[in-house]
Amino acid sequence: MPEKNFQSTNASKIRIITQVLTTALKLWLRSQVSEVSQLEVEIKASDRQILSGRIPSVSIFATNAVYQGLLVTQIQIVAENIRVNIGSILKGQPLRLLEIVPVVGDLIVDEKDLNSSLSSDLLSSAFNDVLVKLLPEYSPESQPINWQKILLENNQIILRGIQLPNTQATPLEVCVGLELVDTQVLQLTHIYTQHGQGALLEGNGGYNLDLGSDVSIRELTLTPGKLVCHGRINVNP
Repeated sequence: MPEKNFQSTNASKIRIITQVLTTALKLWLRSQVSEVSQLEVEIKASDRQILSGRIPSVSIFATNAVYQGLLVTQIQIVAENIRVNIGSILKGQPLRLLEIVPVVGDLIVDEKDLNSSLSSDLLSSAFNDVLVKLLPEYSPESQPINWQKILLENNQIILRGIQLPNTQATPLEVCVGLELVDTQVLQLTHIYTQHGQGALLEGNGGYNLDLGSDVSIRELTLTPGKLVCHGRINVNP
């Protein structure tokens, strides 16, 4: 009987530690975004692994998460081989990653959510980088651009904005196709750029965008009104 009581007490302690760890992980995830409508977290680990602060796998599902001003419609990911500061967490301190965490999953962004995110630094910087890549002489640093609308079509993105020089605002439209060259490089194709009433650039292109070593995209799909991405990203401590 005493052995059963000991096992029962030990199991209760493990459940409490798991609950504390889950709560800490949710708090850490919420700290990474400014808003989130739904957040579900499932920890997959043995008792021994939890006590050591090593978690083989965590499944995360979230909707309407806002990251640096970018509204993500839905995200479903699995993070593996996670090492956290379990001792500090049990003392009430925030969760902290101790090693790089590889995260694999799917991300969905609707066109309406992209348009709601136009004012974000993350999105505007990405658009400006594309524009500089295509038309270096139209640098947003010298000629500010107010991006106003995004349209998602089959394998194509259309950006519409207003260029704001000192004299007169001029409409600007950039149409580009996106293709994966490999898991870390996107290629801009079928490019068409219009400034005011005249075309500035038109052609099949071949401009590459390097996503960096922490990103690996396996699949990128553009359909009318929706962007779907499947891949991996490293989350650094």
